[in-house]
Amino acid sequence: MKKIILKIEGMTCSACSNGLEKYLNKQDGIKNASVNLVMANALIEYDEEKLNQKQIDTFVKKAGFKSLGLYDEKQEENKNKNEKIIFIIYGILAIILMYISMGHMIGLPIIDYLNMEINPINYGIVLLALTISFIIYGFDIIKNGYKNLIHKTPNMDTLVSIGVISSFIYSVYSLINIIKGNNQFVHELYFESTAIVIFFVKLGRYIDGISKNKTKEAIKKLVQITPSSAVIKVDGIERKVTIDEINVGDIVISRPGEKIAVDGKIKYGKAHLDESFITGESKPVNKIIGENVIAGSINYDGYLEYKAEKIGKESTISKIVRLVLEATNTKSTIEKIADKVSGYFVPIVIIIAIITFAIYLIIGKDVGQAINTFVTILVVACPCSLGLATPLAIIVSEGVCAKKGILVKKSEILEIAKNIDTIVFDKTGTLTFGNLKISKIINFSKIEEKELLQLVGSLESKSTHPIAKAFEKYLEENKIEKLEVQEFENISGLGIIGKVNNKKLILGNYKILEKFKIDNNYKEQEILLSKKGNTIVYVAYENEIIGIIGVNDIVRKNVKEVIKKLNGNNINTIMLTGDNEETAKIIANEIGIKEVISNVLPDKKLEVIKDLKSKGKVIAMCGDGINDSPALTISDIGISVNSGTDIAIDSSDVILIKNDLSKILDLINISKKTIKNIKQNLFWAFFYNSLMIPIAIGLFKFIGISINPMIASLAMTLSSLTVVLNALRLKNIK
Repeated sequence: MKKIILKIEGMTCSACSNGLEKYLNKQDGIKNASVNLVMANALIEYDEEKLNQKQIDTFVKKAGFKSLGLYDEKQEENKNKNEKIIFIIYGILAIILMYISMGHMIGLPIIDYLNMEINPINYGIVLLALTISFIIYGFDIIKNGYKNLIHKTPNMDTLVSIGVISSFIYSVYSLINIIKGNNQFVHELYFESTAIVIFFVKLGRYIDGISKNKTKEAIKKLVQITPSSAVIKVDGIERKVTIDEINVGDIVISRPGEKIAVDGKIKYGKAHLDESFITGESKPVNKIIGENVIAGSINYDGYLEYKAEKIGKESTISKIVRLVLEATNTKSTIEKIADKVSGYFVPIVIIIAIITFAIYLIIGKDVGQAINTFVTILVVACPCSLGLATPLAIIVSEGVCAKKGILVKKSEILEIAKNIDTIVFDKTGTLTFGNLKISKIINFSKIEEKELLQLVGSLESKSTHPIAKAFEKYLEENKIEKLEVQEFENISGLGIIGKVNNKKLILGNYKILEKFKIDNNYKEQEILLSKKGNTIVYVAYENEIIGIIGVNDIVRKNVKEVIKKLNGNNINTIMLTGDNEETAKIIANEIGIKEVISNVLPDKKLEVIKDLKSKGKVIAMCGDGINDSPALTISDIGISVNSGTDIAIDSSDVILIKNDLSKILDLINISKKTIKNIKQNLFWAFFYNSLMIPIAIGLFKFIGISINPMIASLAMTLSSLTVVLNALRLKNIK
């Protein structure tokens, strides 16, 4: 299966995005399609053996829209530079048209040449000319409206198109009658309704476009982190190239004040780098030969030559951007419901308008009044605000999350997070830094301590577990060479084995001894070390225990405060770890976690999460995304802490880029405020339609309340604006 994000042209409301989404999901070969109205793109997962991008583009076209190819987050959207000027011109024309058609109603002076009573033909022809210019201005609306009607996916444009064309045709019919001498038809001209409805729809689109661009600011800021060019070294010669010209393996140069262009590894030099944008560490980090650098980091004070390892879409920043984009294209339950309602809403409104039109004629109202009411219903009921209510709030909130260093992979996470009542934490690398150090070595053999650690460090160098770093660091600091390791094997949750000097070396907790049936006569020493907060590593050489090593870890900063706040919000916290009970409880007591489940293998962690969920708990699991992947996957929300260089952790739903557990509190807070905002938006959207449709039908004329198409289009614009402004308030979440 392959995932792509396509840029889509022609979507104007949720009925559009919902219709396209339904159509794509019906196609053979497409596993899942999610269409985003606000971002104007579609996330499509498809079978490469059945389909290619060209065929998917064809599906989009058949659905009544246009694919603009792969979404490029670096490419600025093509905007018409004259759009604002054109809008101002039509604003002036709208004022002129309103003055001519309605100025006399409020006592404004009208020249005789355009007086409807004195020169009705001149009056009608000038209104016709002005209205035609507005039809040209809004031709895209009319075209999309009828195109979507033909494709059986009627949308907001369909409602507007049917309304304005009906009004225009009847007005032309009335003008013809005026030319024939039937001057009474001068009161049956509704050209201004046609023009002003189009103008207000365009106004709404203009405001909407500005608002949508604001929702993309977080993504734009991420994209702009990396420089556009860099200097590479080829055969000893420096050459300036664009970022896209850098290839894997190239030697890239960075001088003080410059940004790191791509992810890579230092080959020469040293410098302090500012990585705060990705790690959250405000202090510059000292980087030396052999260490990794991240694209976008700022070089403060040194000269570096580094080998390009991750370029383009494989870089850390690109992966972050891609995750944010993919998240905006997933839909929460509340959003799916809103989309479904919008999908039924448009055809229902058309039916209501037609029935009302027919009733008006049956009860003896004139055709002009019936058409005017028909158009008013169609325009006032446009589900613009309904379509924007949920996706706009979700995207703004995802932008806020990204800015705070919280990568949310799926939109539904923002709906679930507010309901979390239990958070399960892994210990090593999650509650603690994972920067382990050797605190105690008990040597039971005749070999020297240095040789013992050479054996252990050589085997640990093949492991990715946080414990391995403590031994690697020891070898580096003491300039001890690594020995050759053969037949390396990782035994999940127990330890590692391999051959060193052609002898079998076993490292791990007491359970690995049980697995290989090695007698353990050193449990007392293990207990003593554990009581001091050590993680225990048994060393067995040729099935004989030759040592026990205690490794200490450091609790992450502000963990105590985070746990205290979670407990204070009635969220139960649990430590779930493979460490022994003594060590785990020491850490748990230090940070305030009351419930500890220790000595648990990765597959057993999965069972613990299942058991908690079976009791009706809403579970968030927070781990390192590697050994905890089964538990992360099955939790309601899987949260991974992240080193900043391995961003794509498939098993989790949320990635804490800055490794700051306080961001869990931010996520829950953002979730609560987002859902509250969405409910407010949906209330006002439904309230607006519930109120305005009966008024448009004319049910309240008996008490003097009625509207015409122009007022309807203005009300529709204001309704959308209300929802947009309310959603944008989420940008201020603290």
